[in-house]
Amino acid sequence: MSRWRPPQPGSSAIITRAGFDTLKQELDVLWSQRRPEVVRALAAAAAEGDRSENAEYIYRKKQLAEMDRRIRYLSKRIPSLKVAEGLPADTGRVYFGATTELENLESGDSHHYRIVGPDETDAQKGWISVDSPMARALLKRQLDDEFEAELPQGRTAFRIASISYAGGH
Repeated sequence: MSRWRPPQPGSSAIITRAGFDTLKQELDVLWSQRRPEVVRALAAAAAEGDRSENAEYIYRKKQLAEMDRRIRYLSKRIPSLKVAEGLPADTGRVYFGATTELENLESGDSHHYRIVGPDETDAQKGWISVDSPMARALLKRQLDDEFEAELPQGRTAFRIASISYAGGH
């Protein structure tokens, strides 16, 4: 039996302006501030002698490798992103950037979701990726539409209670 698995499908290369600015700022801070600090600390730890038993040296090497991975990812990802600016022509439907209030038809609970790019999701804020099953089920629907989404706990029915966009619509 082979260990080979097909590659995961690529994530959508779309992002909000705020998300794009946040990623650029993260890259700038990592490259110009945090990385030089870690390199200085690594050099100081390396100067202490035996590197194989030097916990500070080992920690800083791992930290630098993680930071370099993130810098490499951001350096490749940022130029490929398309910033979605402005509001859609029909703000009565759910598109990228929409904030929706959904009513769970089974439990009556209310949930708020904002559809954003895969690089800016935040579960605490209710920001979901445009590639997520919930977002795919929501896209192009309008107020009071009922739909089902495949969630980890199974198929769940929802009704769209409200739709708004960052522009105030």
